Amino acid sequence: MTRSIRGSLLLALAVSLAPFAARAATLEDFKIQTTQDFVDLCSTAADDPLYDDAVNFCHGYASGAWQYHQAQANGPRGHRIVCPTPSEANPRRAELIAEFVAWSAGHPEHMTEPAVETLFRFLVEKWPCSQAAAPERKEGAK
Repeated sequence: MTRSIRGSLLLALAVSLAPFAARAATLEDFKIQTTQDFVDLCSTAADDPLYDDAVNFCHGYASGAWQYHQAQANGPRGHRIVCPTPSEANPRRAELIAEFVAWSAGHPEHMTEPAVETLFRFLVEKWPCSQAAAPERKEGAK
């Protein structure tokens, strides 16, 4: 199955499940103290008064977490924990977030954990680094 078809199917699944999974966003969700807060923001119903703010915050949070990983992984003591293939290196943010929300529904044990940890648990599962793909640590790096 091609990536675009798979992505479209996952997005369609997420949208079809949205009426069942979508919750009203609360101002407390924006503190993102848990994975549940993050999932609530990312799956806010389109008719929610906070929808635009919630979805934009969700995308910004995910993008910031990814940018931090990229910066630290490319630094002098960098260590990559997520290794998408070159063709997957720039996925559509909305599709990836929809995949994460769907994945999180099957992993309720992580809903009380910090959101960034659960997000990267998902990403590591999706794009694990093999020993060959992971960059070697520089001499003297800890």
